[in-house]
Amino acid sequence: MQAIIYSFLGVSIVSVISLVGVVGLSLKKETIRKTTLFLVSFAVGGLFGDAFIHLLPEAFKSEMASLTVSLCIFLGVLIFFILEKFLRWRHCHIADCKDHLNPIVTMNLVGDATHNLIDGMLIGASFLVSVPLGVASTLAIVFHEIPQEIGEFGVLIHGGLSVKKALFFNFLSAMTAFLGAGISLLLGSNMKEYSTVFLPITAGGFLYIAGSDLIPELHHEVKIWTSLLQLVFMMMGVGVMALLLLLE
Repeated sequence: MQAIIYSFLGVSIVSVISLVGVVGLSLKKETIRKTTLFLVSFAVGGLFGDAFIHLLPEAFKSEMASLTVSLCIFLGVLIFFILEKFLRWRHCHIADCKDHLNPIVTMNLVGDATHNLIDGMLIGASFLVSVPLGVASTLAIVFHEIPQEIGEFGVLIHGGLSVKKALFFNFLSAMTAFLGAGISLLLGSNMKEYSTVFLPITAGGFLYIAGSDLIPELHHEVKIWTSLLQLVFMMMGVGVMALLLLLE
């Protein structure tokens, strides 16, 4: 019961984040670009931190063989790679990202809904193991969602939706996270090894998102001062994940 309550609470927080994109309408384009740049840096630290500090140590403590854990990590990478290929889904964290101007709004929403479904599964599987692990994974997803939703909201507006419709459909796609959490909680209660297997898959997914989607965007800015700030924010993200160890 505790896992159910915390899972749906975490999913609710992540779903509300889908409305953050509207904030971008009141900000100048350059301000959004600079702000999201550092949010992405923080998200990189959060995702890497959760993978290396929480998920992977927990996975290797399980009864699974080390080779099996490693293969599950790679499976997580493959799953997110395949999703991007077949759904033409890319994380757009910078508001003026041109790669997202071509795909139709429907495809963007389908990709976002699938992404949120998996996020819900990750959150549910993490809370099945422990509350601290669930909190860490939820925070890592939230860090990633904020800059992503700002970018995706811009895509929906550019695609011709009104502000109200963009908010509605974006929030509607976020609801699939509840379905994802329900799937994990249902499977986890009936399959003893579900969470054990899903943790390294989650870690692989987080490593893929941080390494493949986020870090390349940070390299678009090469000024020394900005680059140093990126490192600072990245370390802050890792630091938050390390501090969460105090909850255990």
